[in-house]
Amino acid sequence: MPTELSVNTMREITYREAVAEAMSEEMRRDERVFLLGEEVAEYNGAYKTSKGMLEEFGPRRVIDTPIAELGFTSIAVGAAMNGLRPIVEYMTWNFAVLASDQIINHAAKMLQMSGGQFTTPIVFRGPNGPAGQLAATHSQSYESMYSAIPGLKVVTPFTPYEAKGLLKSAIRDNDPVLIMESEKMYGDKGMIPDGEFLVPIGKANVRQKGSDVTIVSFGKILKTVHAAADELAKEGIEVEIIDLVTIRPLDLNTIIESIKKTNRLVIVEESFPVSSVSSEVAYRVQRNAFDYLDAPIIRLCQSDTPFAFATTLIDEATPQIKEIVEAVKTVTYIK
Repeated sequence: MPTELSVNTMREITYREAVAEAMSEEMRRDERVFLLGEEVAEYNGAYKTSKGMLEEFGPRRVIDTPIAELGFTSIAVGAAMNGLRPIVEYMTWNFAVLASDQIINHAAKMLQMSGGQFTTPIVFRGPNGPAGQLAATHSQSYESMYSAIPGLKVVTPFTPYEAKGLLKSAIRDNDPVLIMESEKMYGDKGMIPDGEFLVPIGKANVRQKGSDVTIVSFGKILKTVHAAADELAKEGIEVEIIDLVTIRPLDLNTIIESIKKTNRLVIVEESFPVSSVSSEVAYRVQRNAFDYLDAPIIRLCQSDTPFAFATTLIDEATPQIKEIVEAVKTVTYIK
């Protein structure tokens, strides 16, 4: 975070405005940057994250594509190999499954396969994870899948500040960066500095300090984590909340430093439990900080089943405040 900022140097914007500002500022700064995707131009983006950009930059740099994710992702890879810096917007990461061959087998591997001759500086971004009644094929979380691939960086901005700062860093990065957003966060408001700023990729954020238990999480489920922490505070339990921010590369040091203080860990995410981000975090913590743990690690994930359409089943499938509170009390031996 910027230091010593007065109130007069800050302003409040929405998450979607932060995304639009980041892309616009980087396109003004570097003529090699361009945006392509479904409805990004004439419609100002499916979630209005590119509002006004077609008018400012024109159709050669803000490009509406057909509903053909594999095709326009291939174009982005080729453009990046030839010196451009594309931003690819997916209407949802669920649709990017169709483009995963290009992301995994080309963008991620090109630097190694070419012996360093070609880089692929591409930003792949769009909404990810459950977002209400969108049913099984539009509600999946893909952080763990893509973070398993060498050559990719995966980030999950939670606030407008991170949405802007991380996107700007990602656009300037010479590696392919995947940005996982959420349809339920585009309207969220937050404070950002007036001037130029970047948020570094690969650094976790301690969102709340506490001494009794560490909760590691990321993405929009952090809203539920904060609500659970507020409930626990009423009972005198101090929760330290760590937002991973970047899934790959993982900032293990910040997690371990917290555990040295609290000696307890709960991990909360919206992904499926098998081969999840929480699986990797739990393994690395027990491998590198086992002696600091005074209780077994608890993971709270989405149910190991395709996502449902019914609201009652949605609540059952995802971690809720009550479950997080119970998990924290379990590791602190409070019943």
